[in-house]
Amino acid sequence: MRKKFDKQMTELHEKIVDMCSFVENSLKDLESALVNKDKDLASEIYKRDPLVDDMEKDIEDLVSRIIIRQQPVATDLRKLTAALKIITDLERIGDQTQDISALILKMEDKPYKIQLVVLSTMFREVRDMLKIAIDSYVVGDLDLALKIQQRDDLIDECFLKVRNNCVNAIKEDSTYADQFVDLIQVGKYLERIGDHAANIAEWVVYVETGKHRDLN
Repeated sequence: MRKKFDKQMTELHEKIVDMCSFVENSLKDLESALVNKDKDLASEIYKRDPLVDDMEKDIEDLVSRIIIRQQPVATDLRKLTAALKIITDLERIGDQTQDISALILKMEDKPYKIQLVVLSTMFREVRDMLKIAIDSYVVGDLDLALKIQQRDDLIDECFLKVRNNCVNAIKEDSTYADQFVDLIQVGKYLERIGDHAANIAEWVVYVETGKHRDLN
């Protein structure tokens, strides 16, 4: 029974890693679509959301089968509970990825009036946060999960920079106000994605300690 349980848990981890990688790749493509104003790529990313939903449902079904057949307790049950919470956060990241792609699709074809360096930093950081959070879950590394907090703080700082830069730019040239507002919204969605990555790390802490800890 234990061998079967371990095999199913390995399958579960692989599916969660695949779901995370899919979302992570969409974020990478999304940065490219934003920087290059590539609306074809943005449209493709927008249409990926149902695939994320399908992955979530598939993992939910697997977790349900494991619980029914194996009746896990203690740490094993916490791992399965955490898995359900983790895929909910991944699904919401997929939703916010779709939201950003929708913003790109409605942007006017004007050159950017400010540099996107800080937003690019946010894209990179949230991808790294996701990878760290999922890796910490798969290997059960509490110390790795706790590193998320520093990165989440950096994301928050970056968003404040984006917002301040755009507000100042609006004051200087209101002609591009719509563009600046859209970029603030992109930054806000990225901040929320960082929060979801932190949520995942919090569930790792719960699995390893049996206690909840706020990393946001």
